[in-house]
Amino acid sequence: MRVFIPAHEEGEKLPVIYMTDGQNLFDVESSGFGCWYTREAVRDEREKSGRAAIIVGIHNVDPWRANELTPKTIGEILCPEEIRPQVKPGGEIFNDFVVNKVKPFVEASFPVKTGRDHTAFCGSSMGGLQSFFTVLSHPDLFCAAGVLSPAFLIYSEADMRRWIHSVLREEKPFLYLFSGAADELEKHILQCTQWTAAILEDCYPKEKMKLVIRPEQRHHETAWEPVFRDLLHIFLAK
Repeated sequence: MRVFIPAHEEGEKLPVIYMTDGQNLFDVESSGFGCWYTREAVRDEREKSGRAAIIVGIHNVDPWRANELTPKTIGEILCPEEIRPQVKPGGEIFNDFVVNKVKPFVEASFPVKTGRDHTAFCGSSMGGLQSFFTVLSHPDLFCAAGVLSPAFLIYSEADMRRWIHSVLREEKPFLYLFSGAADELEKHILQCTQWTAAILEDCYPKEKMKLVIRPEQRHHETAWEPVFRDLLHIFLAK
């Protein structure tokens, strides 16, 4: 786990965003794929609006990443039969780790504001799926989710609809959904993100959801970096 604490006044406490794939958030050297440059995003937001957030990046690396960011309870995992025995979904275990280990530790160790109104979760790809799962499973703990290029394509639309309706509560976190369409994977993700958004439109407040589609963007950190800046601004402004 890596924690970024921006410059702040003595005694000042800040909102917090928990994020998957911590190895890709802060610098190119620790990432094998690309970087979100979250520190720069937070510093720029502080300069523009006076607001800032602490970033908690939880590392998710191969060969365990795919399983630990795949919830089992959403539905049957759709994957080729030959690799199905290797798939051991553990999203619920990761969810428990975040909620009952990471979050209490962070709140006890760093100058974060506690309470759902100051707490968000964000991720991309499998991490976007996990963010969606964790925040909707705990609307009392998180007020917003960054659901970027989410791997909804591993479930059927029917299973996703059933699961969403099973977890909806009176409290509705803000959902920021994003997809590009510049490569084959992202095109598939776009389709699934759109039908998930359509499911939500029938049961979720319009003002609690934002769907961003940028067809020119591919499945990569270079797409998620600018989108994260928008999510950060919305989260802090609200």
